[in-house]
Amino acid sequence: MARPMRVAVLWVFILATVLGVGAESEHIPTTITQQELLQRLEAQTELLMLDVRTPQEFAAGHIPGAVNVPHTTLSKRLGALQSYQDKEVVVYCEAGVRSKKAETILRQAGFAKVRHLEGDMAAWRRSSLPLGTQGH
Repeated sequence: MARPMRVAVLWVFILATVLGVGAESEHIPTTITQQELLQRLEAQTELLMLDVRTPQEFAAGHIPGAVNVPHTTLSKRLGALQSYQDKEVVVYCEAGVRSKKAETILRQAGFAKVRHLEGDMAAWRRSSLPLGTQGH
């Protein structure tokens, strides 16, 4: 009797693996490099760059084209971002702590293609990449 049970469990495992049950249909990396982001921007790929720092930090310098939604208000503003739920969303803050919180909020709300900018704004500045300084 134990053998048929093992065989049944094995078949369930094989079917789940073959059919991809529990796996995402499309693998989306969880991070994006500065160069990958620049290439997407140059190619005018439709994505949302979400700066989750404070409005003061955003005004002092941000990635051109980014939208500022502080991580503390993100949960309340998800409705305004719904059109991006199935698109790539690149999240960044100053050093990574707030963007990780924002990633969790977005994923729990059903955003499947959330990516974290490696090095965040601090690395963007260190690389002397373009900065926007007006609100967006």
